[in-house]
Amino acid sequence: MTDEETDDEPTVPIVCEDCGTTSRVPLSELRESIDTHNEHRHDGEEIAQVDPVLADALADAVADDLGLLDAE
Repeated sequence: MTDEETDDEPTVPIVCEDCGTTSRVPLSELRESIDTHNEHRHDGEEIAQVDPVLADALADAVADDLGLLDAE
């Protein structure tokens, strides 16, 4: 991937409350970045994660698109 391609790719916020850190990584590197951080800093325990606010908003949007939030 070239720098130009990376600049156009959306980034996703990652937070690690244990370390007190936040970062943004390209979407294509998300899983690897989280796994690497957790492996090196937390013995593989899943501590760092996608920003929970973003994850909740995305889950709500997907549920809405699928009609899962429609009242019967």
